[in-house]
Amino acid sequence: MLSRIRKFSAQGTLIHQFTIGSLIIMILGMVSIGRWIEEQIKVGVVNEAGVTTADYMDSFISPNIQELASSNSISTEHYAALNSLFSDTELGRRTVSIKIWDKDHRIIYSNKPSLVGKIFANTEDQSPAWQGHVSANISNLKDEENVEEFTLYSRLLEIYAPVRLNGTGEVIAVAEFYMNVDALESGIAAIQQRSWLVVGSTMAFIYLLLLGFVRYTGNTLGRVEGELSDQVEWLEDLLAQNIELNKKVRRAAADTATYNERFLRRTISELQDGPIQEINLALSRLERVKSQNETCKLINLNIKLECSDHLPSAKKALQTALQGIYSITDGIGLPAGLEKLTLPEILAQVVQAHEGYTGTKVMLSFNDLPERTPLALKITAYRIIQEALNNAHNHAGGAGQQVRVRYETDNIYIEISDQGPGFNVSEPVESEKREHLGLTGMRERVESLGGLFKIESKINEGTKIIASLSLQK
Repeated sequence: MLSRIRKFSAQGTLIHQFTIGSLIIMILGMVSIGRWIEEQIKVGVVNEAGVTTADYMDSFISPNIQELASSNSISTEHYAALNSLFSDTELGRRTVSIKIWDKDHRIIYSNKPSLVGKIFANTEDQSPAWQGHVSANISNLKDEENVEEFTLYSRLLEIYAPVRLNGTGEVIAVAEFYMNVDALESGIAAIQQRSWLVVGSTMAFIYLLLLGFVRYTGNTLGRVEGELSDQVEWLEDLLAQNIELNKKVRRAAADTATYNERFLRRTISELQDGPIQEINLALSRLERVKSQNETCKLINLNIKLECSDHLPSAKKALQTALQGIYSITDGIGLPAGLEKLTLPEILAQVVQAHEGYTGTKVMLSFNDLPERTPLALKITAYRIIQEALNNAHNHAGGAGQQVRVRYETDNIYIEISDQGPGFNVSEPVESEKREHLGLTGMRERVESLGGLFKIESKINEGTKIIASLSLQK
């Protein structure tokens, strides 16, 4: 039965489980309280009956046994009076048995003549009476002294009452009565039934109130839970949308970086195919004009205005402009075939290019890097290493240049450091006249791909650029 209840409660909601659990607890509590009240009613009724009977009997017995204060027996006259009491009165007829004990635990009077004069061991039930208290209980008549009663009855109300010496309160004897318990037990049973009815009704009323409160609370919590569930679902949808938007932004940033590099290549190509070609053509023509100018001077020595001396300066200006354009294209261009290069090859190429351009030494180290990396990540890695090394050369003289790259759990970590004078990272270091990306440009490149960018530097302790790039778009 209990296993079925547990199985059912496990399948139900929390309210159902509480309903069943509280019902079981209420029943157990009702049984415990009911049994306790039942026992208290029984003890109370028995004690009340004992005290009432003892007080009534004492009014008849005490005057006839006062002589026990100075004698070990009672007179024949008093003995006859006691016999008359228990044979001629209604109380006596309802009394099954009576025994009067002296201090030596000897029966000095009984309506069972065979017991008179016998001595029995003192029982615990007699002790309260010798101390001046009335005690009563329903006896199963198993004691040795109950041989006579046990032959006719199985249970009797046993009452012990002290008999005192008049005027002193001294206990001179103990009177023991045995009454029929049928009527008493019927009364006790009736009171107990009423008590069970009251306890059961009260517990049922409390349970119904509790059940109503729990159901009301459960309905309220159910509504709140539904609202919270809807909000959680809405937040989950919003989070999923944010994640998707973040992915789209990162993909867009990667595509933008790739597009920018392609745009720069196209710009370089157009510069080389357009203005640079035109400047080269102009320079070649200036060479021819210069030769013609020399001839003009030999023939027309006095006509200098027709043979201008400004041609060499124009040629020099064109050469300077051409060199500037070449410098610009070299600075913004990327290695050819970058898409086909692996990340280690790109790292080696940017370091070698820097060493060849500046004549400084760069220490390069990396672990087992992945063979395939997104093009946007390759471009970003190339650019931030290129710019960081240029900064190290310009501001630290190339002292202690190091590039460390490692791969861990789908992330590429890049560190570029030097042993230069360093700077205070809390102060702005960007210049409006710089020709390359600068620190701000490096940060924007990294963060546009969802990466992390950090600068560590202290005065006279060098500078370290740290970038973290994820391989997952």
